[in-house]
Amino acid sequence: MLSSNGIKAIFFDLDGTLRHSVPSGGEVFNDYVARLGLRVNPEDRIRAIRWEHLYWASSADLRDDLLAHSGDTENFWVEYSRRRLIALGASPAWAVELSPKVSAHMGEFYKPDSIVPDDVRRALTELKQAGYFMAVLSNRDKPFQETLESHGISEFFSFSLAGGEVDSFKPDPGLFEHALKRAGLSAQEAVYVGDNYFADVVGSRRAGLRPVLYDPDIIFPEADCATIRSFDELKSVLKSI
Repeated sequence: MLSSNGIKAIFFDLDGTLRHSVPSGGEVFNDYVARLGLRVNPEDRIRAIRWEHLYWASSADLRDDLLAHSGDTENFWVEYSRRRLIALGASPAWAVELSPKVSAHMGEFYKPDSIVPDDVRRALTELKQAGYFMAVLSNRDKPFQETLESHGISEFFSFSLAGGEVDSFKPDPGLFEHALKRAGLSAQEAVYVGDNYFADVVGSRRAGLRPVLYDPDIIFPEADCATIRSFDELKSVLKSI
């Protein structure tokens, strides 16, 4: 049974929300640079994760790096590693010196598993049975329907939409507006669930949707929106927003 607050649809982010890489790239990155001699404390790790979220939220730094290294994937990831080392607390000189080595290590040894957690599957089943319209919106460049199918969750969603398909990336509201038009719904009837405050919460609000931040590790304790640490909490949160 749908909520009594007018919510008819739930749109989801994909990577880091429905689908997870295990272990995360950040964990492997941090462990390796610690072996290289950089002291990384819990505060440094949180700061670097927040930086990652901001960087991938279609930031100016990301746009600059994509432009500067167009067609040069290797140097793009070297520059990314340099930026992330500084976010972890490395000196600029240390980051410049070690970033090629760190980037090469990640390219060679980072081979994560791709999973959909059990709490996500439980929630999707319950929400589908309750009658919610559901779709997946991602900042990926290309369509990702095959990813949903390979993880066994495509049946839950009416459609999926990549930012690259409509030339609009979160936090730009355009991606959400395209999805609402395709669903035949108003923004007031939809919720967006994602793990990146800067892309998902800011972007969905710009388009008029109600955001829910998935934040299992409390990366954004100051978040000014509904927050869940497990998908088991989502159904009850939908009744209160």
